[in-house]
Amino acid sequence: MYGAQHLHEFGGLPAVDFQHTGAGGSRPAADAAAWRVSVEPYGDDDRDRPWTDEFADFLGAVDPAGVKALIIGQWGEAYEENSSVPIDLVIAAADRLTSLEAVFVGDLEAEQAEITWIEQSDVTALLTAFPALTEFGVRGGTDLVFPPVKHERLRSLTIQAGGLPAQVVRGVIDSELPALERLDLWLGVSAYGGDTEVADLAPLLSGTRFPRLHHLGLRNSEVQNEIAAAVASAPVVAQLRTLDLSNGTLGDEGAAALLEGQPLTHLEVLDLHHHFLTEAMEQRVRASLEPHGVRVDLSERNEPWGNRGVEGRYTAVSE
Repeated sequence: MYGAQHLHEFGGLPAVDFQHTGAGGSRPAADAAAWRVSVEPYGDDDRDRPWTDEFADFLGAVDPAGVKALIIGQWGEAYEENSSVPIDLVIAAADRLTSLEAVFVGDLEAEQAEITWIEQSDVTALLTAFPALTEFGVRGGTDLVFPPVKHERLRSLTIQAGGLPAQVVRGVIDSELPALERLDLWLGVSAYGGDTEVADLAPLLSGTRFPRLHHLGLRNSEVQNEIAAAVASAPVVAQLRTLDLSNGTLGDEGAAALLEGQPLTHLEVLDLHHHFLTEAMEQRVRASLEPHGVRVDLSERNEPWGNRGVEGRYTAVSE
């Protein structure tokens, strides 16, 4: 397993740490970066300070009216303090962040906090406060709250978790997001709160919830075979250009279900990386799809731990 990594880009812009800019005129223009605002709670320099102060400095140094993308990084001890403080501060600055189109909450890498240690909160408050957002992302499923929300402009939604609660998944699916084009959910494992079942995904897979959806990621799941089997006959697949079932426990069973279901030859990309397919099944998947122009990612073939077969399979990101 490996931990989540810092974003390198977001909202179509390169991710830049605010705390590392400014010296020698090196700070980019406000609209030229996805600004990561974060603090180091155990730092030995002036970065060991409240996120409140760091964010105030950010608003003073970077023209907030020009900021298009904002990344909320470490806000303190993420396993003790939830995301409500930085979220409330960003919302309080909504009248200054008038160009904001993309927000990511919780961009912490494993060295700062394991993904399951990140304490979240009701992140939909940001969607309500910023009706012009087109891209929204969250990392961490612990105490994450996502009640059904209405947002007219959101085109991309990503939730990364080592274990994503079913209540959150249901909240996403029940939301009114008529412009949504990309949905990426890291479902995770039951040991870390990932209790989503295939039945919870049924309204999404029906194809009736998000008419503009063309990218669907149902990733990082310990029930990846079951998800693949459900997707194989799901009406939503007909409207997709990319399907991502990566980072989970997918084996020959799930891959066979995909190939034996509805045609997938209309897809541009089928992403199955980090998988447990045999070489023979890899060849079968490629032979079925690549001649039709489908780009298939079958990188990162894994072997089960301890020769335990299916029980030894693991997701890419869990703790």
